[in-house]
Amino acid sequence: MKKVSLSVILFSSLFAMSSLISCGGGSHEDQKTEKVKEVVEEKIEEVVEEENESSLDLSAGEAVYKTTCLACHQATGLGLPNFYPPLAKSDYLMADKVRAIKQVKNGSEGEIVVNGEKYNGVMPPQTLDNQQIADVLTYVMNSWGNNGGQVTKEEVDAALAE
Repeated sequence: MKKVSLSVILFSSLFAMSSLISCGGGSHEDQKTEKVKEVVEEKIEEVVEEENESSLDLSAGEAVYKTTCLACHQATGLGLPNFYPPLAKSDYLMADKVRAIKQVKNGSEGEIVVNGEKYNGVMPPQTLDNQQIADVLTYVMNSWGNNGGQVTKEEVDAALAE
């Protein structure tokens, strides 16, 4: 069975609706047609943006995660209770991208609260370049129930320049 993009289905449906509305003619009908066209264009932009985010290549970040983060945060991203906080569905991780970038690069120590649980440990600085930081954060921010979009090298550069 051939996979059809959601944007193609949406566009086709909305285009058909606009064609039906425009068949009536007249200035009132022209206004309806223009409104439908505006709605169609907005919806297509939204769907394309969602598809681009959901089609991120996470393989580079997954490789970094497996060699750098997995021992503490585990394959499931759930961490180890009372020792290493979860990355899966993590309110702490998803709340501040710049903080996450800096924490990967510089490490951290002291108390943090993740999903209502307190953790008071040390995360050592990671010896990753800025592209690897972008890749691994893109991976963790889009795995295990997280939906954080892409972290770019340019965002990492900017965050670490602060």
